[in-house]
Amino acid sequence: MSAFNRLALFDCDGTLVDSQHAIIAAMAAGFASQGLTPPTDEAVRRQVGLSLEVAVLGLLPEGVGAGAVAGIVAAYKDAFFANRANGIAEEPLYPGLVAALDALEAAGFLLGIATGKSHRGLVATLNHHGLGGRFITLQTADRAQGKPSPDMALRAMAEAGADPASTVVIGDTSYDMQMARNAGAAALGVAWGYHAPQSLLAAGAARVCHDYAEVPAAVAALVAA
Repeated sequence: MSAFNRLALFDCDGTLVDSQHAIIAAMAAGFASQGLTPPTDEAVRRQVGLSLEVAVLGLLPEGVGAGAVAGIVAAYKDAFFANRANGIAEEPLYPGLVAALDALEAAGFLLGIATGKSHRGLVATLNHHGLGGRFITLQTADRAQGKPSPDMALRAMAEAGADPASTVVIGDTSYDMQMARNAGAAALGVAWGYHAPQSLLAAGAARVCHDYAEVPAAVAALVAA
């Protein structure tokens, strides 16, 4: 019997909550603050999961210097939290999430999060949905190296008393899958987020779930394997 705890480590944006509209609106405000044309919605969705600074850098038009990043990031944060305070930063939970968390906990798994969100933003999202006490480890890109680095996954394992063989990363982007593989953990993709299933499989997902009802059994099977 392994002495390590079993850990289900979730991404947030695109996995727990559908935050694309809030992110796209805040990114548009950030670019507009610097007199730049906002990136397309699809371009923004492709960057979700990365730390905010890295995502902005990847969205800068050709010829725009990296010096614009700080201004865009600051304006993005201001816009996001202003929209949330005004009730227009919608981040609904994906259907079936709470039941899946219940099933994983009943099966003996600890729950954690590794996300490109800031810690402040993640806590606000979890508290809004009454999930603040469900996750024993919260890893964010402003407190650790962002995806696809293994840093957040390794920190989560250390806090949870888990190891790579007892950990499954659940996420919707190739960055989540790469983080899991870089940390030696199993990677489980979800099809309802922002990267296509083919991209998740190519990045190292062991399988892709199409509904939250599939997730608890898939996580258990990956740890057993």
